Amino acid sequence: MSRFIVVAPGSSEAAALATEELARVLGAATCVDALAGTSASDAALRPASALPAAVQAVRASGDDALIIPAREASNRSFDHVAWNLALAASTRAAVVLAFDSEGASPELLAEEIAAARLRAQAAAASVVAVILTGAVPEVTCDLPLFSLPLTEEAAQCLRERPAPSAVTPIAFQADLIERARADRKRIVLPEPDDDRVLQAAAQVLAAGIADITFVGDADYVAKRAGELGLDLSAAQVVSVNDPAYLERYAEEFARLRAKKGVTLEQAREKVTDVSYFGTMMVHMGDADGMVSGAAHTTAHTIVPSFQIIKTAPGVSVVSSIFLMAMKDRVWAFGDCAVNPNPTPEQLADIAITSAHTAAQFGVTPRVAMLSYSTGTSGSGPDVDAVVEATRLAREKAPDLAIEGPIQFDAAVDEAVASKKLRGSEVAGKATVFVFPSLEAGNIGYKAVQRSSGAVAVGPVLQGLNKPVNDLSRGALVEDIVNTVALTAVQAQG
Repeated sequence: MSRFIVVAPGSSEAAALATEELARVLGAATCVDALAGTSASDAALRPASALPAAVQAVRASGDDALIIPAREASNRSFDHVAWNLALAASTRAAVVLAFDSEGASPELLAEEIAAARLRAQAAAASVVAVILTGAVPEVTCDLPLFSLPLTEEAAQCLRERPAPSAVTPIAFQADLIERARADRKRIVLPEPDDDRVLQAAAQVLAAGIADITFVGDADYVAKRAGELGLDLSAAQVVSVNDPAYLERYAEEFARLRAKKGVTLEQAREKVTDVSYFGTMMVHMGDADGMVSGAAHTTAHTIVPSFQIIKTAPGVSVVSSIFLMAMKDRVWAFGDCAVNPNPTPEQLADIAITSAHTAAQFGVTPRVAMLSYSTGTSGSGPDVDAVVEATRLAREKAPDLAIEGPIQFDAAVDEAVASKKLRGSEVAGKATVFVFPSLEAGNIGYKAVQRSSGAVAVGPVLQGLNKPVNDLSRGALVEDIVNTVALTAVQAQG
């Protein structure tokens, strides 16, 4: 069994009857309410916070559960059908449509089923079967069609249906947090003077996403946490002047930068900068990753990592990706934040590293090396650079599914791909998109984000020996929580 939910667009009685029968024939040991963790009023008025709460409650009930669908509520603004479909999409619950067929003509039922399936498709939910609770006319339908009472054959048919695979933005965030919890890591936050960082840390600790170390003053953190009503008792706080760390870090930094003429005295001064101190914690194994940038520039956050942590073996360049949580899938866009004009060699490394990073977050990597040309349709220095980058990437990672040069439409649309690049294992179904320049990448991710409503998670820095990630100075608390979680996942390797 996997998760199931009955959605009955026109009849709460049909929903109740079908759900009861499903529980019986599937032997559902766990049933969870579609409004668990929230209420119909919150679902109607505050869906942005209510739906994630319900998703969390459903997922916490286990992978095998029957969701008891929400019904009409006293709050007439609550659309229970839309709620049930949205919950199904974000919990990967298979939808079973239910209709009261008593007195309905086959034509009417066929129209109602088609309309309900369109609503489900728009919500990224997967419909696997239809149950009719009254008389069963001869309805034309390409889905399994059952009447009550359900038989063991019906139950077996439902069990054998493919599990829904759509990944909504809410599902992606929930998956991210579950991955982080599965192998808990310690993340250093060197900006506890920012209330957003303290609030995010409290959420991270409460959810068990990661262990937290602050670089700062313990008395200040305790005092400010009390003023904000936050429980940060589980967090470690380390001062940059703590002798247990300072001398060890200074000696190591002086060794790392000896060829640049850095003396021990200069190193002692440098590592008292919170960004350098936090980066040294990661380098020395006192933390698994660092998240900073809420109150510092990008350069202040990432330059120390270039000097101290350095690039991973076989990687020539540090780069970035944005994880683009679309309506029903996740794409990876790189490089949109670090390298202005990468060489073919760097583009090849960005492609391979981006594929690895995408896989860490559950995305099956199929890499599109983007260009204004597909295959041999165009020519010029820019196209030649992508051709060479693709060749180098295939040479370094022969098992990687990669295509280039390729235009964006051919990379994502199977109909276009069948005309422009027939036979490609990537064209029409790419998941990782490597842009030829920072300008193209930055424009591209923002265009998709703003025009499609996608949630852009990142930038995720990649190619370092250990993970360091940069926040926007306008980051929301939720952004910081997500970045801590993804940094923890990167630290898992």
